[in-house]
Amino acid sequence: MKQYSYGRELRLLTPAQFQQVFNAPPVKAVTAELTMLATPNQLSHPRIGVTISKKRAKRAVDRNRIKRKIRENFRLKQHKIPAFDIIVIAKSGIVDLDSDALQQRLDYLWRTLSKRCMQYLSAASDSTSGS
Repeated sequence: MKQYSYGRELRLLTPAQFQQVFNAPPVKAVTAELTMLATPNQLSHPRIGVTISKKRAKRAVDRNRIKRKIRENFRLKQHKIPAFDIIVIAKSGIVDLDSDALQQRLDYLWRTLSKRCMQYLSAASDSTSGS
């Protein structure tokens, strides 16, 4: 089995990095409980940032559990995701999901986001090479 790490280089760390994705994300994937926004980066790997407000998950225990699940899911799927900066935003109802339901939502979102990122990259390369 392959070993996948989740080091500093795979995270969005500064407010400026987050703002770059928030400004105009060309790729989105959405469910009722989660939203993923993505922008291409100039690196050879994807990076992730997770936001869960106190309004969505009152207890720190819940926020940390959800973030831990999202990061672990990303760690295992990072090899299938193109080089994009990704922000995962929790919405209302996220606390009500059990671990299996959260896992299913994340699997669906990663598949959708990966497919849309590839479509975006191919459309961007077609428009630059066609001119």
